[in-house]
Amino acid sequence: MRVRGALAIALCVFGVASAGLSSGPALADPDQPPVDPQVVDIAPVPVEQPPVELPPPPPPMPGDMAAPGPVPAGVPDPAAPPSTPVAVPQATSTGPAQAQSTGPAQAQSTGPVRGQNPAPFTGDPVFAPPSFNPVNGSMVGVAKPIIINFQRPIANRALAEDAIHISSVPAVPGAFYWTTDTQVRWRPYSFWPAGTVVNIDASGTRSSFRVGESLIATIDDKTHQMTVTRNGKIEKTFPVSMGMPDGKHETKNGTYYVLEKFADIVMDSSTYGVPVNSANGYKIKVQWAVRIDNSGGFVHSAPWSVADQGKRNVSHGCINLSPTNAKWFYDNFGSGDPVVVKNSVGLYTNPDGADDWQWQLY
Repeated sequence: MRVRGALAIALCVFGVASAGLSSGPALADPDQPPVDPQVVDIAPVPVEQPPVELPPPPPPMPGDMAAPGPVPAGVPDPAAPPSTPVAVPQATSTGPAQAQSTGPAQAQSTGPVRGQNPAPFTGDPVFAPPSFNPVNGSMVGVAKPIIINFQRPIANRALAEDAIHISSVPAVPGAFYWTTDTQVRWRPYSFWPAGTVVNIDASGTRSSFRVGESLIATIDDKTHQMTVTRNGKIEKTFPVSMGMPDGKHETKNGTYYVLEKFADIVMDSSTYGVPVNSANGYKIKVQWAVRIDNSGGFVHSAPWSVADQGKRNVSHGCINLSPTNAKWFYDNFGSGDPVVVKNSVGLYTNPDGADDWQWQLY
């Protein structure tokens, strides 16, 4: 189920979140809602992993820069000799456009790459200390962008970018893109390699985070199947039901990524203007809900559509799974893990703060 809310009309809307996500009533619209359950407000379950102490990588970097830990099983060692660097064209931030390649990035473990600067920032700060998402010490998925929030609007974006030094082990090319005058983001051109350690030096304010395993869900609307790969190997295949083909509720093509998740959440149609007691109204508690955009899109348990899953699309935009499969997805997917939808209609370019992988960076 899905709600096009806030800036986009969608079902399943649970409030529009910015870089730091908020909670509130969510929306869903099952075709045959069960009897109205006991409604409770449930607090979100954070998807960021607990901070970990990370030692500094070579070459020595000041402050709290992190070094890579053990490489996940089945993943190439990032410390191995690099392959030939891939030529990357000049990066530009042109906003959402064509969907980008979402496969594993071609990694380099040594030498400069486009968009990265491993040298520490020196000189006087050019802006007040910013905040970061992911937070320092986090473990995230391969699609997680770097989000930097400034205390005051930035008048000279080029100067600010020059003062922000992004580096990673292994090094991967990427680019900055601005969402507002107080927020800049950076992401690699393709997904982070599993096991990458990322270091940020923003005008002297430093932070680091680590990328975990490569866990990717790809949903093919032609087959109504979700295929989950872990470090390049197929681990699970689940039947799904997505947005109904009525010209309003289709689940759009594109690369989404996990923002937050809820073991239980109340989805209420009145939060987007449809009265609960109307023909299309509802208020229902949904289990194992994983938010993948800020326009109301969730992957969640939908026992009412099990007979349709793998056969046809009947939701209002969300991705329906059986209770058992939804629980597995909830337990395994976390912040920054990608969900790729293909062979559907349209392209997910809603300016809702989570359409990062549809931005044209080069």
